[in-house]
Amino acid sequence: MKDPLQRRKFISKLSAGMAASVLTPSAVVHPFNINSSGRKLALKGGKAIFPSTKIGIDWPYVDDKVVDSVVETTKSRIWSRIQSRDGKVPTFEKVFADLIGAKHSVGTGSGTQALSTAVLALGIGPGDEVITSPYSDFGTISSILTARALPVLADLDPQSFQLNPDEVEKKINKNTKAIMPVHISGLPADMGRIMDLARKHNLNVIEDACQAHLASYQGQPLGLIGDLGCFSFQASKAIACGEGGAVVGNDEALMDECYTVQNRGSSRQGKNETIGPKYRMNEFEGAVLMGQISGARERFEKRDQNANFLNQHLKEINGLTPQKQYKGTENGGYYRYALSYEEDNFDGVSRTAFLKAVNAEGVPFSSYIRNGFHREPWVDHILGLKGYQTMFSKERLEKYKADMKMPNCDIVTDKTHISLWGSGLLLGSQEEMQGIVDAVTKVYENRDQLKDL
Repeated sequence: MKDPLQRRKFISKLSAGMAASVLTPSAVVHPFNINSSGRKLALKGGKAIFPSTKIGIDWPYVDDKVVDSVVETTKSRIWSRIQSRDGKVPTFEKVFADLIGAKHSVGTGSGTQALSTAVLALGIGPGDEVITSPYSDFGTISSILTARALPVLADLDPQSFQLNPDEVEKKINKNTKAIMPVHISGLPADMGRIMDLARKHNLNVIEDACQAHLASYQGQPLGLIGDLGCFSFQASKAIACGEGGAVVGNDEALMDECYTVQNRGSSRQGKNETIGPKYRMNEFEGAVLMGQISGARERFEKRDQNANFLNQHLKEINGLTPQKQYKGTENGGYYRYALSYEEDNFDGVSRTAFLKAVNAEGVPFSSYIRNGFHREPWVDHILGLKGYQTMFSKERLEKYKADMKMPNCDIVTDKTHISLWGSGLLLGSQEEMQGIVDAVTKVYENRDQLKDL
């Protein structure tokens, strides 16, 4: 087996057999076609690897514990967190802090609200600048705009899809108050270098860990490396309640400020102290979260295990490279499982054609984010607002517009990034993960069938 691909196919078959032998009795085994490489692609009329089946488990996660917790809250008539210090939300804050390894946690109504709370609690406001990634959910940007600060974008490392610290340093000026790295897909950003920059320039760091529940880097949980960390519990996330979020941290005074901000400016002592919106998590969100939190660590470990399995096998296919992990990355939250697609190594087959072919095999890879933030209309919108024209000089706003060039981000969005949603899919059996490997291999080995697309 000198041919690497033939060797890979042998290992693939062996792995599938081993996986089948260790499936637990409760595992769902789908009737899909293992090792269909060499056959006609499903896109061309062949039989799909996953015919009419869904990989993984239904999501959001629901079991009797979740239902019972919601019913209990309904019957209790304690529907707002301010009705009880022992309600579902205050209890969840303590449990989530323990789960993450934080001293303190404050619940919010969404991940975007968590980020906004962190920005406001750090005193960031009009005239200030926050450096962040152009590749994320728009809630990242929204949290900065809500404070009427200026979101400054820095380009990516195209292999990790993360904020590039070299580009961050170029954007630091006298108005910069914070860096907001995004742990995209649930893997850690280059936090060692980002924290070095923050210390060098006396900047705060807000970790957008909305996709990175329970992941860790250099012995530290994500969300606790910077000043504050923010998580999302939106319906698609690894811990979910429809909407919902949390801020975590170890600085008691700063976390008290987070509580005051999200409580429309009122402190725990009931004093109306500052400017703040009402971002409170409600008791029903807390009930759903408390119903599922006991299994969150186990599900996290299963996703990480399955992602590592996919990395091990898919990296052997010429033209696919798993998302780069920085030194010190210990594991990932895997909100998405991501790869770089290299068209040249697929004999010129476009990413669009590859995605159509692998989707037809029943594997839902996609390109994920269509545009970086620098190519969206909010930029021109804020530059036309009187408030921003008052807070920032004409020269600054002109340079801000001119700096909206992110070539690496454009490569990622337009050409290279492919990914699978992970919250439910990566909880599938190892046999299903093997099916994903076989589907991608089938497309690679029959790529000549895609030349006309």
